[in-house]
Amino acid sequence: MVDGHDSADMADVRLQAIKGCVMGVSDSIVEVVCVNCGQVNRVPTDRPANKATCGRCGAILFGREPVQIDDAGLTKQIERSDFPLVIDFWAEWCGPCRAMAPAYAQAAVRLATKAHFLKVEVDSNPMWAGKLGVRGIPALFVIHRGKVVAQRSGALDSSSIEKWVRSSLDVS
Repeated sequence: MVDGHDSADMADVRLQAIKGCVMGVSDSIVEVVCVNCGQVNRVPTDRPANKATCGRCGAILFGREPVQIDDAGLTKQIERSDFPLVIDFWAEWCGPCRAMAPAYAQAAVRLATKAHFLKVEVDSNPMWAGKLGVRGIPALFVIHRGKVVAQRSGALDSSSIEKWVRSSLDVS
């Protein structure tokens, strides 16, 4: 059950659901960077979101769980994706980061057609944490079309993450 819909209903979700959060893009095509291989995919908005796959590697473009990404992958996402990004900067040794991980994953499932949920381990990938001025972790950022839309530090529960992302992107 996601957003009050069972999995059968999710098969009918169309990319049109993301049109409202993809500003300045043609009504018929959005560019989505594959989190698996980095390929930029031009995706028609009239296709079911759960059927959209990467033209290079075949991965599902609108996955339902957070994806670990490195600095190079995050650079490509930020520079090329029309799709909003929610980024969790975290570290393995951070207790609050580990405690928030299940809540972040739950929010990612509920918001799969609204944003890509990414995780950046700051000890191995410090570049973007430095560029964005991350001072404490966990740190959450919403980035859309290369711009920081919202940021906050500290662990949150699933409901709070979801509300924060929805209000940051002004989507229901």
